[in-house]
Amino acid sequence: MRYLAALSLLLVAGCSSGKDAAANRTVDIDAAAVQAQGSVDAYAANAAAEAPPAPLTPPAPGTPGGLPDDRRPVSEAPFTPDSAQGAANVVQTYYALLGEGKYARARSLWENGGMASGANTDAFAARFARYSEYHANIGAPGDVDAGAGQRYVTVPVQISARLKQGAAAEYQIGSVTLHRTADIDGATAEQKSWHIRSIDLKPAPTRP
Repeated sequence: MRYLAALSLLLVAGCSSGKDAAANRTVDIDAAAVQAQGSVDAYAANAAAEAPPAPLTPPAPGTPGGLPDDRRPVSEAPFTPDSAQGAANVVQTYYALLGEGKYARARSLWENGGMASGANTDAFAARFARYSEYHANIGAPGDVDAGAGQRYVTVPVQISARLKQGAAAEYQIGSVTLHRTADIDGATAEQKSWHIRSIDLKPAPTRP
């Protein structure tokens, strides 16, 4: 009888230890699962933060917010600086300089030594430094408008840009008006060169 009682106690003790171990294993598994889920969530958050933003996709020509679909891109054929194509080349250069962060040189392409931009050098740079990307598509220039010794031409432009803060994309559509003095007596080479007089941009229509 004593042996049986002792054996019974051992069995009970063994079962109790097994239950405790199982309980401990359950607690450990739950904790590990919580920890693993936290790691997964942290990884997903970091991956989302590090993922590059979607490419800028400006509206296509002929669609709302796109350039005119006139099938006449800016020509790469030889041109004279005082032609309409010469004016379009100034616009291309201007936006290329902005995209490269060369703000002072870009500002110098405005009339009156850059003052026609409406900002001094620092304010002009601050206007564009808030973008991580700034691109422009240039349309075919219009005809040169001549009158009273002055020349004007309008060049269509489409802007696609991305802000540094929040990485929000911006799309704009509009035109650049350039001016130069005609070949008249007393006009300097600077006055006879195309310079930006004004830029008229508005937000592109929201795409569905």
